[in-house]
Amino acid sequence: MKHLILFIWLLLMSEIQSLEIIAGDFADVSHIGNPASDEKTDGPPANINRYERRQKRSDDSSTEKEVEDHVDEQLTIHSYKVKSIITSRLAETVFSTKVVNKESSAQNVAFNVQIPQGAFISNFTMTVNDITFVGSVHEKNVARNLYAQARAQGKAAGIIRTSAHEMESFKAEVNVPGGSKVSFELYCQELLQRRLGLYEQIIILHPGNLVKQLQVDVYIFEPQGISRIEAPNMLGAQFDGLIHITKGENKAHISFKPTLDQQRKCPNCSDSAIDGSIVVRYDVKRELNGGNIQISNGYFAHFFAPSNLPPLPKNIVFVIDVSGSMWGIKMKQTVEAMATILADLRPEDQFTIIDFNHNIRFWNDHLVSATPSQVEDAKKYIGNIQPSGGTNINEAILSAIYILLEANNLGLLDPRSVSFIIMVSDGDPTVGEIKLSNIQRNIRKQMREDFSLFCLGIGFDVDYDFLERLALENRGLARRIHANVNASSQLTDFYEEVATPLLRNIDIHYGEDVTDVTQDSFDKYFSGSELIIAGRLKNAKTSTLQCLVTASSANDDLMFQVDSPTDELDKILAKQKYVLPGFTKQLWAYLTINQLLAERVLAQSALQKKNITSRILGLALVHQFVTPVTAMLVESEETGQRLLADSPKSTRNGCCPGTPIIGRKPSVIPSWAEKSTPQPPQQLIRPEMDSKLGLKVPVTSVENDPHFIIYLPKSKQNICFNINPQPGKILNLVSDPIKGVAINGKIIGGKKTQNKKLNTYFGTIGLHFTNLNLSFEVSTENIRLKDGKHKTLLWWSESSILTHASAVVSVNKNTNVTITVGEDMVFLILLHRVWKNHPTNVDFLGFYAPPTNNFSTNVHGLIGQFIHEPEVNVYNIHQGLDPHKPQATMEVKGHKITVTRGLQKDYRTDTVNGTNVQCWFIHNSGKGFIDGHFKDYLVPHLYSFLEHP
Repeated sequence: MKHLILFIWLLLMSEIQSLEIIAGDFADVSHIGNPASDEKTDGPPANINRYERRQKRSDDSSTEKEVEDHVDEQLTIHSYKVKSIITSRLAETVFSTKVVNKESSAQNVAFNVQIPQGAFISNFTMTVNDITFVGSVHEKNVARNLYAQARAQGKAAGIIRTSAHEMESFKAEVNVPGGSKVSFELYCQELLQRRLGLYEQIIILHPGNLVKQLQVDVYIFEPQGISRIEAPNMLGAQFDGLIHITKGENKAHISFKPTLDQQRKCPNCSDSAIDGSIVVRYDVKRELNGGNIQISNGYFAHFFAPSNLPPLPKNIVFVIDVSGSMWGIKMKQTVEAMATILADLRPEDQFTIIDFNHNIRFWNDHLVSATPSQVEDAKKYIGNIQPSGGTNINEAILSAIYILLEANNLGLLDPRSVSFIIMVSDGDPTVGEIKLSNIQRNIRKQMREDFSLFCLGIGFDVDYDFLERLALENRGLARRIHANVNASSQLTDFYEEVATPLLRNIDIHYGEDVTDVTQDSFDKYFSGSELIIAGRLKNAKTSTLQCLVTASSANDDLMFQVDSPTDELDKILAKQKYVLPGFTKQLWAYLTINQLLAERVLAQSALQKKNITSRILGLALVHQFVTPVTAMLVESEETGQRLLADSPKSTRNGCCPGTPIIGRKPSVIPSWAEKSTPQPPQQLIRPEMDSKLGLKVPVTSVENDPHFIIYLPKSKQNICFNINPQPGKILNLVSDPIKGVAINGKIIGGKKTQNKKLNTYFGTIGLHFTNLNLSFEVSTENIRLKDGKHKTLLWWSESSILTHASAVVSVNKNTNVTITVGEDMVFLILLHRVWKNHPTNVDFLGFYAPPTNNFSTNVHGLIGQFIHEPEVNVYNIHQGLDPHKPQATMEVKGHKITVTRGLQKDYRTDTVNGTNVQCWFIHNSGKGFIDGHFKDYLVPHLYSFLEHP
């Protein structure tokens, strides 16, 4: 299968899961540290060094001043701290708490934090009376057996993990002797996913009591640079101004450190007003459409999120469950969401609606364009639905597939469009085919490879496992929608994530230098999201990692080449205080485990599931992640006591499912789990220069100040002239109204005059093809393609190829761009970069075109007029004032003019020094050689035709 599934991180996190308590009772550990009851030990626990290393990482280097305030409570929370270090989207968050029991009697102390369901717990430590409990990850059954042994001896305590909405609760409780201190520390890691253009980290704060030292620190380091960051106050007006953001070019620090008085609900209250979230949202700078590759410690992470692309047209069938269980608030909020979603459709989109209970009804039995009148009619239809009856999921989805298939067979689907089904349901199938495996098989059999199915399950009782399987098997994703918790917003938020598809059929090739690459073939890419690929370098001595990205957009076939040095990032990271060393290795493991968990959901046999589970287990143990197949045993070697941190179970699933993904159905053993890496097709290897414009081919060109070299193929001579227009003026180079081609150049000036003269250059070249409704604007900054109202942007900073109808644009990184139109026109534009702080010169462009370009007899312009070669006679060659520059008389177009033999530069292979070209130079701005005066070739804008040739 050509493509794998498109990987998008979306909220498993949103899944409500059941409570799981691993132990019946919490063990009384009040005797810990009590000489009368403890056995004497010879030294600290064997794992204490590991704890001390983690403790050192989580504490600030500066000494903290003790707070003298007193709170009249039995238990004093001495400190409550959260420290999160985010490096290139990978976040490691440490939750730490220190509690003092001021009473003389023992008290129960609970440590309760909430973490995102997408995060992996990587360590938990607890210290009671200087006895430290240290966590270590084991295979689930091994950990449970060790825990059971301790429990049989009365030396076990439980850790509770529950899930609701997007967060998971982690709770540990111990009985602490009077006058004792206890500290807790929980580590977790997560990969922040880009949704609707932003990364988001949520830190839940619920200390329960006033805290002497309450502090939250989030440190962000993004090598690409941070373009936007915000941390809105979600805790209430009382805390306005207490969340501080410090931002640099590529790092930021968010801090929250309220005093005791600032925490109080009222001036004299002993209750804490803190109960909510610290939310950090940010995005990074993006200069390359081919993405950014970061390499560290022998691993790489490739972040792909192109922009400035036109949206792909959509073909959507909305399938709405209207069975009796949808009555009331569920239906009301679904109608509200659908009104917003339908209004967001674009005119080029096609859609229809199916509503189902025990019967199937169609708003329209075929796709229609999303015109204002059709959208309004669809809203009215949805608003009049009255839920009742059973649930026939099988027939509803098969009907939706049939509508898409029929439209495709009739040629009504744009070849570059994307087609998907969005189903909203709150129940199990109860009518028609009700066997889940049969429904899955029926849908899988009928669904085309380029269709996708998205399943939105409303409510707690929905069989989410079944909906997830349906979606994953059909290149879609499942999302749980929480009823009565603003379900309307949840539905519309989901739609926004898939509302703007930008690319199809994305394939990424890294060559032979990498191995263990995660998913590198994707079905779709949506605006505001990001594709992340990771892998390992085979050879540590590799200096540069090369990558080719191919994809299809609304109008074009694209190819980007990305070259990334392998040794720069480690040097940068070494200078940073708050970064995660070796983050690429952890990111790779996180990504690989989640993709394998998704593959495990789709395993077709016990053997397949066993093999995938084995791979997950191996990675989780090496990287110390608590996953659905591992558990964390928290133990003290000194006392033999143990706690168990296990994965919570889902109500319907029986286990924690993998991360939802969008894309093509994977094979049993996905390519990203194999050792080999696919190579790019040979036809996609970009040539260094179009063969029609190789150096051996004589061309007509415009370079430097600007000087023109006109090649005359019949007489096999080069004729040169210079002109000196004012900056801001636009010169017509080619004007062919019959062929519909206009090529113009906009003049820019140097920074200051030299020898009383201001040098001028071409800063922008515009190429307009009216017959194709196609325009190119090439500047020293970028290359823009305009197709009607759509625009595509390419950057000089990356090599890329764009195929659009009969045009091909090939960018050679920071060197040149070749534009080929049809089979008989090709143009080369060179980029000349100068030193940024050069006192006089600026970046400029050079333009090259072969005489073989096929224009009509009406073509004109400064160089276009010479497509049809005039007769030239050069005679009376004699020595001039400069013995190295002979002079002669030239007869051309009825004029006799004096010309000088000299050298001009061709920069096609050497953009710095150029290659000398012999030519006859015509003085006075080409007077006598060009028709009229050069000012006759001034036009009002980049796409103008010459009015008076």
